[in-house]
Amino acid sequence: MSERQVARATLVVGLLALTVLVVVLVPRDVVPGGPVTPAPVATVLSADEVERAETFSRWARTWSWSSLALSIVVACWFGLTARGRRLVERVPGPWWVQVPLAVAALVLLGRLVTLPCAVALQRLRLDSGLSRQAWTGFATDQLTTQGVAIVSTSVAVLVVVGSARRWPRAWPAVSGSLLAALVVLGSFAYPLLVEPALNDFEPLPDGPLRTQVLRLADEEGVHVDDVLVADASRRTTTLNAYVSGLGSTRRVVVYDNLLDSASRAETLSVVAHELAHARHRDVLTGTLLGAAGALAATGLLGLVLAAARRRGAPGPGEPGIVPLGLALVAVGSFLVLPLDNAVSRQLETRADVDAVRATGDPAPFVSLQRRLAVRSLADPTPPALSQLWFASHPGVLVRVAIADRVRAVPG
Repeated sequence: MSERQVARATLVVGLLALTVLVVVLVPRDVVPGGPVTPAPVATVLSADEVERAETFSRWARTWSWSSLALSIVVACWFGLTARGRRLVERVPGPWWVQVPLAVAALVLLGRLVTLPCAVALQRLRLDSGLSRQAWTGFATDQLTTQGVAIVSTSVAVLVVVGSARRWPRAWPAVSGSLLAALVVLGSFAYPLLVEPALNDFEPLPDGPLRTQVLRLADEEGVHVDDVLVADASRRTTTLNAYVSGLGSTRRVVVYDNLLDSASRAETLSVVAHELAHARHRDVLTGTLLGAAGALAATGLLGLVLAAARRRGAPGPGEPGIVPLGLALVAVGSFLVLPLDNAVSRQLETRADVDAVRATGDPAPFVSLQRRLAVRSLADPTPPALSQLWFASHPGVLVRVAIADRVRAVPG
């Protein structure tokens, strides 16, 4: 088979795997009685709360969307012109040194261009009371995040370039399979390698809350390796919790400011939501979808690079391909966001339904959703395009309506 044929086959296999996984693993019709109508905003938030949320969100979207647009423009400016190739040519060393150095240079240049937007957004968060982080802490987080991005991106690009050098025709299938495996490995290793670099964690202390959390996990049939508390209050005032990891690295993490601000019943409703994710193996679902997506994306990349090579672009085994590859990933990641977030919203909706059922009382869930919306200044009625493209969770008005529906139509 030729390189193009292998790339086409890889793309088809990846898309078929992705389609099957979506059909089998992504829930549909998760709300009893069918889709809900969002609750009237006046029944959830006051006029002043809505005005504050809309003002904050309007500016937050301005800075976030500007940063996203700039990052794509910069990636394309280097990737679709000779500038990126000339930059890579100046990087010394063998190919396996040139690749990570070129990735680091391009990632840092992109961050430098978008840094004013990040600073403006952080200033907005500070002025709005959503963050209490010092600028030194902000800078440290920026450096840590960029370091993680450089390492993970370099590994992925080294796999592609190295495979293309070793298997000039079969590289799309080989590198796609390796990248899919790395997605699975990353989900397993993320709680051990990345999360500790961003937060400090301590076990939830022994006491009534830990006992209730473990009892709730047992009732839901969920094995939890640990319940941890993250020191999120040093960075943000918002309330949150999440589940991460696979197998022996799976754990439930709650923010320390959630424990400090929410009632025990509200905290348990959050934990029940996260336990629902664990019970349905949503992290595994996301991991498998990501692995299939990596396989399909590599096949598509092979087809695009083959076409670009006919126009004078470097081959996939040359370090000079790094800028073009990063540009294609930036554009592709943006285009698939609506699909990614549509899946995420379905998983979150199912977890909301299960959380209300598990606790047996929707009142703590509703009160916490309102508290979360007020604390985070979440826009209750965001623009439709914003919700479609960027929202990974249902909005607060939908979540309140879900709780009301579950109360009216018990499962």
